[in-house]
Amino acid sequence: MNLFINGYNIFLIVIVGFFTTMILTPVVRKIAIMIGAVDKPDHKRKVHDIPIPSMGGLAIFASFLLGYLIFAPRTTQMIPILIGAFIIILTGMIDDIHPLKAHEKLIGEIASALVVTVFGGISINSIQIFGHILNFGILSYPLAILFIVAIMNAIDLADGLDGLAAGTTAIYFITIAVIGYIMSELGGLNVILCLILAGSCLGFLLYNFSPATIFMGDTGSLFLGYIISVIALLGFKTATLTSLIIPILILFVPIIDTILAMERRLIKGKSIGSADREHLHHQLLKATKSTTKTVIIMYVINGLFSLVSIFYTLGFKKVSIILYLILLAIFLILIFTTDILFEHKKDSNNEN
Repeated sequence: MNLFINGYNIFLIVIVGFFTTMILTPVVRKIAIMIGAVDKPDHKRKVHDIPIPSMGGLAIFASFLLGYLIFAPRTTQMIPILIGAFIIILTGMIDDIHPLKAHEKLIGEIASALVVTVFGGISINSIQIFGHILNFGILSYPLAILFIVAIMNAIDLADGLDGLAAGTTAIYFITIAVIGYIMSELGGLNVILCLILAGSCLGFLLYNFSPATIFMGDTGSLFLGYIISVIALLGFKTATLTSLIIPILILFVPIIDTILAMERRLIKGKSIGSADREHLHHQLLKATKSTTKTVIIMYVINGLFSLVSIFYTLGFKKVSIILYLILLAIFLILIFTTDILFEHKKDSNNEN
């Protein structure tokens, strides 16, 4: 059993990411307080009752950089990836200090996506479906940009409860690393980055799990969404249906929650960039009355989709598809028993 990458044990890579973030997060917390990067209570869209320092994603990013310098091979492709990361980190930091409007934040998201796709050559030129190759031609870069921006916003919207985004992304990184091991691709850049970030997110959870003493802020959620999308696209010059769909299925819950949020706001005549407290995790919070219970339920749901993805990679394709469909059915039932799209009549009557 080979557990080494470039001469380093894979658990060492995770441990370095973990302890680096664990050490840096209290430092970033003090900096956040000093510069005013504090998330203040807002009962229309937030659930915390006291001001909480934000910008904790800066510790995750610093840990990521250190891990990359120590463990990852130097490639020219990483230069635009890092430049795009710096752009999105800067966008997130500005937003954490002085909240940006949705379209202003979108400019930073598109800029980072443009850098990594155009200069990094990360795109979806074609996809192989059942033995047939579908070429995207001039749409290869726009599709990649759309994918990157969409995942950034999905993770950003998932960052609504203590520990939710950090735990969800940690599950993603661990799953991709396991899949990389199964496929004998431990030496791949995407797997190395996943191991570093899995440790980083888990280290941040020490301070971010309920009751949180620091939030990752947009600095963290946008960066994690950015790097998740880049990892999913790395090496996908000619993607197979499996290689492209599995990362999406692992992030099924935050992606669907984002789509429902956009639909909900359009139904209510609001901007799709407006904030609310009607996301899936908010709906579960209404039922459980506990942030910890809600977050654990979300972990379990995401974990189940991840486990099925691992089973699929192991070759149990028919069983995995059946399990995916069962999970999807349960998830849809859960959605339609909440107010995630429409307010139930009895709730409207109570408000009146």
